Amino acid sequence: MRNRLFCFGMGYTAQALAAELHAEGWVIAGTVRDPSAHADLTSRGWSIFRFQSDGPLDVPADALAGTTHLLASVPPDAAGDPVLLHHAGDIAALGGLLWAGYLSTTGVYGDRQGGEVDEASERAAASQRGRRRVAAEDAWLDLWREHGVPIHLFRLAGIYGPGRNALETVRQGRARRIHKQGQVFGRIHRDDIVTTLRASMARPNPGAAYNLADDEPAPPDEVIAHACEMLGVEPPPLQEFEAVKDSLSPMARSFYGESKRVSNRRIKEELGVALRWPNYREGLKGLLR
Repeated sequence: MRNRLFCFGMGYTAQALAAELHAEGWVIAGTVRDPSAHADLTSRGWSIFRFQSDGPLDVPADALAGTTHLLASVPPDAAGDPVLLHHAGDIAALGGLLWAGYLSTTGVYGDRQGGEVDEASERAAASQRGRRRVAAEDAWLDLWREHGVPIHLFRLAGIYGPGRNALETVRQGRARRIHKQGQVFGRIHRDDIVTTLRASMARPNPGAAYNLADDEPAPPDEVIAHACEMLGVEPPPLQEFEAVKDSLSPMARSFYGESKRVSNRRIKEELGVALRWPNYREGLKGLLR
């Protein structure tokens, strides 16, 4: 039987994982919200279905049939996790499911004022988005505890990679250097997310949670300055957070509201992951090439 990956939310990271596996002969299926993405993904030979938070898949049994590996990247909303609200029973009923992954966020740990967290740290989310993620993690783990669904949690730091990185932000004229004393933030390259997911698929440990972050958390303004230096352009002026916070979107303000150093020891020790891009400098250098 061929392996079949089904992705709830065929987004930036899921597409990269699916492309690698498809090249190795896997069957790929998944969902999109935007109908404009449908034609591109189906042209790759993937089975694509429409799924939105306000309604289930049209025929879930047909869409999910034969799934051996399942990835969920759809964020929770005020009502909860949309995938589980509509399809928890369908997922629990899947026969032959070998692995399931839920893409969460390091935001579940909240603000640690620059301190370190690992997977055993208390989830102390302060923001509404973070609290929703904590509830979603618990709901996915309930599928494992109550139905034996092989769930794995992946807590992602800030994702960057091709087409989505500080170099592109600078090129597009959208870069700002905003400084907040003591604030550091973790990042993870899309390539290293895919590597970690595949390592977990090869070595399942249902119920486990994994932090995905690089080796060097850094202030956001430092990353922008380095990207400008690489491109040979003048960096934007340094602005203090307190002076500009009222001009930021709620999402951006929440970003500056948390500072922590996220340990990645577990993915290295348990899954044998060697990060291809261990810090933002190496990652940006690879993207520039």
